[in-house]
Amino acid sequence: MKKSTKKNEPACPRCGALHCHVPARRAYDPQFRVTPEYRESLPDMMGPAGQIQGADVPIQQVGVSNFRLPLRFAVKGAAVRELPASVTGTVSLGSGAKGINMSRIVRTFYAFAERTFTVDLLPRVLAAYRRQLGSEEARLLVRFSYPIRQPALRSGLAGWQFYECAYEGRLDAAGRVRRLIHFDFVYSSACPCSDELSEHARHGRGIYSIPHSQRSKTRVIAEVAEGCKLMIEDLQKLCRAALHTETQVMVKREDEQAFAELNGAYSKFVEDAARLLHQQLDADKRIADFQVVCAHLESLHSHDAVAVIVKGVRGGFRGDFADFGSLLC
Repeated sequence: MKKSTKKNEPACPRCGALHCHVPARRAYDPQFRVTPEYRESLPDMMGPAGQIQGADVPIQQVGVSNFRLPLRFAVKGAAVRELPASVTGTVSLGSGAKGINMSRIVRTFYAFAERTFTVDLLPRVLAAYRRQLGSEEARLLVRFSYPIRQPALRSGLAGWQFYECAYEGRLDAAGRVRRLIHFDFVYSSACPCSDELSEHARHGRGIYSIPHSQRSKTRVIAEVAEGCKLMIEDLQKLCRAALHTETQVMVKREDEQAFAELNGAYSKFVEDAARLLHQQLDADKRIADFQVVCAHLESLHSHDAVAVIVKGVRGGFRGDFADFGSLLC
């Protein structure tokens, strides 16, 4: 029989033939045990550059997305909380290499799965990725929904507000790590123009009217400054201090009235929302850089009002076009 002559070309593990004609049995043997010798004989498809399909060029990031597991997250001023998480892990791939061992990304992350997760753990996971996969760069994104207990405005009730969040780490070829927190905050935006027009109708013509408002959302991506700690609760407080009109969980009549008064006191265009957030985030020394995306799901128009603003750090975030659709869904 013809033997395999090309390097790493798979051959029959029993007879060494390139094209084995021994019929295979359709059976699963639950008693079969893998020996080190058998494992060594298994074919490896990550071959040399000669087997690369397409252009033999570097790939900036390649890996796995949305592998899920429960993680323990640090809670400010309290014990840890276990939450389901979705993880995306990627590394760079140089030219001359066909691929990466993707299972190593999952296995490497699982080595940290019992740790209490914060942004401070990201550099260690990324360093392990680079070491295990032999890559120059690596990225990690851990998405989760984070609950914070929110008191009602006047009734004394309370309920759980859930915030869509992510911890992100970026490791570059020079070994520098950026620690990022993604935080979505939902609020109400009452239109200042509609407010003034309604008052004009009431005072000028005695006509009762209701100014329009809408559910709105901001997505903050904050880079944690070197040597500083920043938590989800900190970002929630910054957003509330900037915008005031967070949507409510538990509402009785007195709370609904309070919310109407709150919207009247803090009406805002999408431009105002972006600048108010910039003011709060820029003053916080724990935040080295940030990007803010705001979207107001207009009740007057058939389209949305959107804005993007950044801190303005050289070489930092840019006001690029954002995926506003994903922000509002």
